[in-house]
Amino acid sequence: MARVTDLFVAPAGSEPMASVDRVEAVADAGLRGDRYCTGEGYYSPYDTCQVTLVAREALAEIEREAGIDLTDGRHRRNVVVAGLDVHDLLDHRFRLGEATLVGTRPRPPCAHVEELAEEAGVARALGDGRGGICADVIEGGSVAVGSTVTDLGDRDRTDAIVERLRAEGE
Repeated sequence: MARVTDLFVAPAGSEPMASVDRVEAVADAGLRGDRYCTGEGYYSPYDTCQVTLVAREALAEIEREAGIDLTDGRHRRNVVVAGLDVHDLLDHRFRLGEATLVGTRPRPPCAHVEELAEEAGVARALGDGRGGICADVIEGGSVAVGSTVTDLGDRDRTDAIVERLRAEGE
């Protein structure tokens, strides 16, 4: 069973990630106390993710292959999960603790991550699908270290399709 192993938030862009035991996911916003929830992220408003997830196994692979330990949050992702390839959550709804999210897109690394990590090779190490994913919060709720991650299946696009057809008919 997939579980949350670590949670991180940063109050503003470029601020260090702080490890927390519990956080509130806010619908249509992100994680309370995090820079992207408040619109203060480094890439706000142009390239934002409400919540970012990365696999613990990917971080372990980075440490084995590149000798870079990112478990302190220098990966700049909010949620670390074990027992699941986070890419399997893309275009899926999933429960994260008490919250419901939808995986929206991969989150590739950038030069800014490496700059903040202050270690050469971090961006490259997070490449090759190890950088995690972005997700949007559909229903808010509490998320804690140890919370389960449950895949609820493919994203239901019925409402969006109906809205588009109605708009086209007008």
